[in-house]
Amino acid sequence: MFKTICIFVALIVLIYSNFIMSRPQNNRKISSPPLMQGFKPFGIPRSALETVMLTYDEYEAIRLLDYEGLMQEQAAEHMAVSRPTLTRIYESARKTIARAFVEGKMIMIEGGNVEFGQPWFRCKRCFKLIDGLENHVQCKGCKTYCNDELTPINKL
Repeated sequence: MFKTICIFVALIVLIYSNFIMSRPQNNRKISSPPLMQGFKPFGIPRSALETVMLTYDEYEAIRLLDYEGLMQEQAAEHMAVSRPTLTRIYESARKTIARAFVEGKMIMIEGGNVEFGQPWFRCKRCFKLIDGLENHVQCKGCKTYCNDELTPINKL
């Protein structure tokens, strides 16, 4: 009986330590954020749509593999992750996009454990993407010009 209890306690400690002590995710390298903040189905008002989230690293996996046509090993190297990790990111992205297409949901692109390598900003008025404050020029559609109109996409 004592031996059974000891084995049971050891099993509980093992499960608990694996649950609590998981390894933190490393940041995935992303060349630049997407030009857009997301997509929505045509013909459905935004107020009537539910949203699914596509993370920046999932977007980057789709961009590298499907748009750029890189092999998984090359794409994994670009993102500074292992090939199996890239495969998991890519599979998650495909499921998110498929769910949005089939169920008519809006896709928002944001978040994830990512590293851009330089600061990126988005104009609050016209949503233009700006790669660093030094490259900030007055947007064509914006009447004012100041750094207060910029929202940081990443924090370095």
